[in-house]
Formats: sequence, structure tokens, C-alpha cells
Amino acid sequence: MAKKFKKIPIIKKIKLDSYEKNTLSYRWLHIVSNGVGQPILIPVIIGKGTKDGPVLGVTAVVHGNELNGMPVIQKLFKSIDLTKLSGTIIGIPVVNVPSILVSERRFTDGADLNRIMPGNENGNRSQVYANRVINRIVKNFDYLIDLHTASFGRINSYYVRADLSSKIAKQLALIQNPQIILNAPPKDGTLRGAAADLGIDAITVEVGDPDKFQKGMIRSGLTGVYNTLAFLDMYETEIEEADDKAIICKKSYWIYSHVGGILQVHSQLTQRIQKGDLIATVKDVFGRVLKEYFAPEDGIVIGKSINPVGQTGSRIIHLGIL
Repeated sequence: MAKKFKKIPIIKKIKLDSYEKNTLSYRWLHIVSNGVGQPILIPVIIGKGTKDGPVLGVTAVVHGNELNGMPVIQKLFKSIDLTKLSGTIIGIPVVNVPSILVSERRFTDGADLNRIMPGNENGNRSQVYANRVINRIVKNFDYLIDLHTASFGRINSYYVRADLSSKIAKQLALIQNPQIILNAPPKDGTLRGAAADLGIDAITVEVGDPDKFQKGMIRSGLTGVYNTLAFLDMYETEIEEADDKAIICKKSYWIYSHVGGILQVHSQLTQRIQKGDLIATVKDVFGRVLKEYFAPEDGIVIGKSINPVGQTGSRIIHLGIL
């Protein structure tokens, strides 16, 4: 038992050439230091196969409250047979270490880490952290699956964001077997966007809801990773086909409330709605209807609010346009 939990080495860079083939390695990556000089460490898992091949990166918890991706990565490395692997898998179970420790979505200075990539080596706390994530971790990848969930007070379908103008990104999206695929060119400060700028084929997979582990979503995410390994000829396995064909959306947007009150969203995840359908009602604290919201056009519900306390400007539904 003591041997199994031996001290994990601390590194400052991922040097893939230093890892032998057919090995599974655990490392702490020193990314920055806190205010009393203690290192802030990112967990890194490196699985190197018996044959040469590409490098697949799988990242999770870029937002500190989006947890489902972490067990996807844990289960991947627990189940992988390295003798069947060609190439290398790098798993980052938690990217945003400071935020997961305080159960917060945003970084400690209030920035959204997934809106400021690739950061700035001479910038503020979050910008430096983001820049080092890109330069010390992501630059090692040939392909990237970035695992996310919905945020506070919201729930998501199982869907993928990908630049569908890229044939490889589109195929990576399809083999995740999602309910919905959203065409989302990655020029938005995201980890996926920063990776794409480096020539890395990348997708974002939204695996469910925040602040919890969901067995079904975790299972779906893990299947998607194994499908990716099969598609890239990195692993000896068959691609698991989806039971239902993914619905592809050319764009999407959130519908927001114009009045504050008690919000009830009537539409359900993955529900196809038509222009004019009732999607939500806002009532005052006495139960009197203040406003009803109707679909502005045809589409499908990608995500929705589940927080009944809705101030003016609160999100209602994430509407995908086919």
C-alpha cells in the first residue's frame, strides 16, 4: 500500500521524451506560487503506449465548479491498457486548482479562465496562470478534448462545441456520441480556441451539470474519449456507435429575462421548440404572472436555468438554431 501511494514527483515542465514507453506516470506540475511562496500544483497523468503515435490531451475543471470531467480522466487511466496504446495520453484532472479548492467557477481574481486564453506571461494572476497552462501543458498536445459542464443554477444536455469547418474537429465531435453538436468557431479566449491557434485539433465536451458527479454523463464522456483514441488509431478498440444521431446546430444564443421575479422554465433539455411556444413564466412573490416568454424562432434547448430566483437579466434557455 505504501508503495502504491509513494510521493509523486514535482516538475516544472512536461518533457515527454523523458518518459519510457508502456508507463503510467503521475506528476505535480508547479504552475505558479501563492502569496507565501508555496507552490500551486496541477495534477498531471501521462500514459505512454508501447508504440509511437500522437499525443491526446484531456483536460477538466477549467472552471472550479465543473466536476464531471475529473472522474472521466480518472477512469480513463484506471482502465487503459498501455500495451494497446500507440502514442501518449496526457490527462489534467484539474486545470483550475485555486478555484476548485473554494468551489468557485472563476479564478481567484474574478477572471473567467476560459475567456482569457492564452493569457499573458507578463499579466495579472489569472493571465499568467492561463499562459503557463498553454505553454507548459497544452503545447504538448496534438489533439485536445476539454471537458466542461453547465454553471451555477443551470443544466446542460450532453453536447459538443466544435469548429465544424474543420473536418477533424467535426469528426471528433460526432464520435463523442452527443445529443447536440454546436458549431462554435473558437475565437473566444477559450482553452479550445488557444489550442486551435497552435494548430491543435480541439473540441469542448459539455458533460452535464455543475457541483456533482453524474454517472451517466461520466460514462458518456469516457466512451467519447475511447472513441477518439480508436478514431486516431491510438488504441485497439472499436468505435461505439450512437443510438441516436446528433442534432447539429449552426449557432446558438441565450434568451434572458427582462423582468425579475420567480422564474419557471417550461422547456426541457433537447426539446425542439417552435417560434411562439411558451418557454418560461416569471411571477412576483405573490404568485401573480409578471411576464411570459415565448420562443423567438424555431430551435432546440441546449441548456436551461433551474434557479427559480431570477433577477432582471437572468438566463432562461440556451437556444440552438438548426
